[in-house]
Amino acid sequence: MTITYSIIAPIYNEFDNLPELYRRVKQVMDSTGETWELILVDDGSSDHSTDRICELAEKDPAIRPVIFARNFGHQIAVTAGLDYARGEAVVIIDADLQDPPEVILELAKKWKEGYEVVYAVRAERQGESWFKLLTASLFYRLIYRITDVKIPMDTGDFRLIDRKVVDVMNNMREKHRFLRGMGAWVGFRQIGVEYKREARFSGETKYPFKKMLKLALNAITGFSYFPLQVATYFGFVSAGIAILTIPVVVIGRLNGTQAFYGQATTLIAVLFLGGVQLISLGVLGEYIGRIYDEVKGRPLYIVREAPRKE
Repeated sequence: MTITYSIIAPIYNEFDNLPELYRRVKQVMDSTGETWELILVDDGSSDHSTDRICELAEKDPAIRPVIFARNFGHQIAVTAGLDYARGEAVVIIDADLQDPPEVILELAKKWKEGYEVVYAVRAERQGESWFKLLTASLFYRLIYRITDVKIPMDTGDFRLIDRKVVDVMNNMREKHRFLRGMGAWVGFRQIGVEYKREARFSGETKYPFKKMLKLALNAITGFSYFPLQVATYFGFVSAGIAILTIPVVVIGRLNGTQAFYGQATTLIAVLFLGGVQLISLGVLGEYIGRIYDEVKGRPLYIVREAPRKE
């Protein structure tokens, strides 16, 4: 049977949200009159979400559970969903219902007009603190300015992707993944659809500041050499300061200026240069660490239970 739509929802401790997610997705997708499947990727949940996913799958064959052996992270869970998706159009959506399933119909409309990537743009965000809004805004604008690929601002992973785009992305097996960057990198015809992001239906956010920072680091190192360039700039600035201060120190010593006697200036210079060197080594370490993860060749995820890929 040909599947028209595959809906991917990564699940991590979303026990209370699952019934409402299923109800709204089913209501929306049944209204299309097309065939569909809901792929629930359990990312090592510890709150009995796994049991609830299996219960829903027993009641409705349209639900395909993919159960991880442990927690691998949100981006990897979405990747597994892409691997198992059979639809001609694949929709990525969060399980907390901040991304309303009803918006899928608007995404599908643009897809039928010929667009191959339709991403949802957050025109309004409800139920989030000023700190979350501020850091999210800074994150999107920073990524847009310094990465080599122009990633649309104020967009998350909520989007519809055509099958040909999914096949390309499935061949990109990098470990430290930033899917919205990968989606922009592949090209194809893309367009945004604005929507109002709602508050979580239940539970707490699974993307605290620490995880957002890690995601930002993956985005920067995966799509930009900017940190390496900054380290180079620091080196030139340090060398320039040293060259400019040499004649100043020499003249000061010849004139007997007390400020240039003792070890204070030497200590400051050493600490400054040492800090620059350590920052540069840290930046290099981040890139080398990612190279190390890639060459180990380990699988992106381990599945404990899943339907056959077809």
